[in-house]
Amino acid sequence: MSTDPLNHSQFEEGTTLDRFLLETLRGHPEATGQFVTLINQVTLAAKLVSARVNRAGLANMFGATGTMNIQGEFVQKMDLYANETFKRAIEHAGVVCMMVSEEEEEIIQIPPPFSPGHYVFCMDPLDGSSNIDTNASIGTIFCIFRRKSEGGPGKPEDALRCGRDLVAAGYIVYGAGTVLVLSTGRGVHGFTLDPTVGEFFLSHHDIRLDPTARTYSCNEAYSATWDQRLGSWLATTKDPATGWSARYIGSLVGDFHRNLVKGGVFLYPPSQKAPKGKLRLLYEAFPLAFLAEQAGGAATDGHGPILDRTLTSLHERTPLYIGNAETVQEITRLLTTPA
Repeated sequence: MSTDPLNHSQFEEGTTLDRFLLETLRGHPEATGQFVTLINQVTLAAKLVSARVNRAGLANMFGATGTMNIQGEFVQKMDLYANETFKRAIEHAGVVCMMVSEEEEEIIQIPPPFSPGHYVFCMDPLDGSSNIDTNASIGTIFCIFRRKSEGGPGKPEDALRCGRDLVAAGYIVYGAGTVLVLSTGRGVHGFTLDPTVGEFFLSHHDIRLDPTARTYSCNEAYSATWDQRLGSWLATTKDPATGWSARYIGSLVGDFHRNLVKGGVFLYPPSQKAPKGKLRLLYEAFPLAFLAEQAGGAATDGHGPILDRTLTSLHERTPLYIGNAETVQEITRLLTTPA
């Protein structure tokens, strides 16, 4: 998918996501249709989750289940619903050989009698779900690899990959509206769900990160435990003469979406509590880094590009600095210069 050319001029108001994908794949007779089917199943699950999020209070979906996931985090009722909804929507379509989810410790194999397909689907089913009862933006983050193994069930090496192997990535924001942001390696495009007709329509064409925006998003409550060089940089942004402003939602997908559309940088450094970083490399940092680079931005772990890393375990964690390329490069220079 990363080599598919896009003729941007052919897309106009009223373009559905389905039409966008089909037009994108024209001229590729080798395409089997599995990728389009996969994205269609993702959008089906997104519609179901969106509907449940919008009536979570009425459906008694607020709050935690009382259990903890592999990440050591309390599982929310909506986490379970989103995880199961995406699994059920995708597993039967014959398009993936396996899935990986934040909510499950092991690889999710495709159960019989369903047939495995060409792709690997990795997801954070519901990022920021602890914020749902405050009506803050939450979302689903995902990325897609083409499998490496030949036929049959998926294998660990199909997911333990370099970020440069991604063929697509995206996220869905469930907020004031439901927006799907997607890249297949030729730019970033946003599609907004029209609930009256049940279709996602192209609403954000060829999104580009504003290189001049001076907005940062981070949880400053932990700043005392960060690298002193980063703390010094943050202190300089507070000088009114620099023109910087702070915007922080507390939901990764919500903060990233705002910065993608408006411009800015998101920071989640390592801390004493999480010395290797807190965010997951596979289904949080990889997909957002893919989108950032496709939108003209950058993403680093403080040492080098996120997408240059190769995963060593499914739930590996990482620091993340992501957004405007110039700002991300400045932060990387600071953190790689001896103190």
